Amino acid sequence: MAAGRTPSNRYELGRDIYNYRCYFCHGYGGDAKTLASTYLSPQPRDFTAADSKRLTRAHMVKAVAEGRSGSAMMGFNTVLKEDEIGAVVDFIRQEFMQGKPLNTRYHTPENGWPNHERYAAAFPFAQGNIALDMPDDKLTTAQKQGKRLFLASCITCHDHGRVNKGGPIWDQQSISYPRGGYSHKQQPTVDAISSASPFAKHDQKPTVKGLTQQEQLGERLFQSNCAFCHAADGTGHNWIGSFLQPHPRDLVNSEAMQKMTRSRLKQVILDGLPGTTMPAWKSVLTIAQIEAIIAYIDRAFRPLADDAKR
Repeated sequence: MAAGRTPSNRYELGRDIYNYRCYFCHGYGGDAKTLASTYLSPQPRDFTAADSKRLTRAHMVKAVAEGRSGSAMMGFNTVLKEDEIGAVVDFIRQEFMQGKPLNTRYHTPENGWPNHERYAAAFPFAQGNIALDMPDDKLTTAQKQGKRLFLASCITCHDHGRVNKGGPIWDQQSISYPRGGYSHKQQPTVDAISSASPFAKHDQKPTVKGLTQQEQLGERLFQSNCAFCHAADGTGHNWIGSFLQPHPRDLVNSEAMQKMTRSRLKQVILDGLPGTTMPAWKSVLTIAQIEAIIAYIDRAFRPLADDAKR
């Protein structure tokens, strides 16, 4: 917000909507430096780098209302009222594109984080200043304590720390967080291991024996790309799936999948679904890769209808 401007009720309405609906992809600071953005192509817009003259208010209202074809930006005209869309657009323009101050910080006393500085030892790992795979013998005593604190507590939400050497253990993997009734004031546990989360069971991919070479490729592609929203078990009942509106399609039990054909599913993956967070993958995956994903879905989640019979 510009210096000296007093926030209005409408401005704070826009902030509330943004912090609930938009932050997950665009970030609390509007810069799109989020975990979700690392999974998306094209990535969400960085509002702090946008030109408010070239990116007009009318264009933004249309994008929020109708979504952006070929991206994960869904249309909110079925979720938000017209004046709410206008309020959140005006907030974004003033907060990030013009005034460029810091938006609401999450770790505040108002959000249940009194004296957040007591976690300062873990900050370098949460912010990526120190790699998580830095050998302990190269860390100071305080840094070792910070690393243990990060891995025991902060990683529940800050699960995308920096590493020097990537490898299988650091591969992107979709797991649900936080667990139901999560409280940072209590000692956290790792949900996917403890099964404390109601979403944890949906992060376990099905065991399917005898997969063909194509289906094995489809499994790898699905679990590294699609599972982030649709869950490892294809139900869309993971934490991310419960957050998104409309919810990602349940590839196992939904009515739509009962009549889904290979050709229709291929078209959806290629072009995305307007008005939802299902993006177009035609610029990301090859036709062969998409067909492999379809083969895996057909085998692991739901047999697809025969195109020739429809």
